[in-house]
Amino acid sequence: MHDTVWFEIQGLPAVTIASSEFHNAAVTQRDALGMSDARFVLVDHPIQDATDDEMRAKAAAVYDQVVGSLTN
Repeated sequence: MHDTVWFEIQGLPAVTIASSEFHNAAVTQRDALGMSDARFVLVDHPIQDATDDEMRAKAAAVYDQVVGSLTN
């Protein structure tokens, strides 16, 4: 969230992509950083041990959300 907030302050659209396990942490961080409208998209947890094919599938599943977050 820190990077997303920094980019947004610079006027550059940004979105954080995180594991679904970190939903509460993302909300807490963006609120603590003073940007409660900072955007994030969650992918299915876990990520750490996902294969390349599983990561491609996770990315494909949220692609439209990411693009939509950046263009709306």
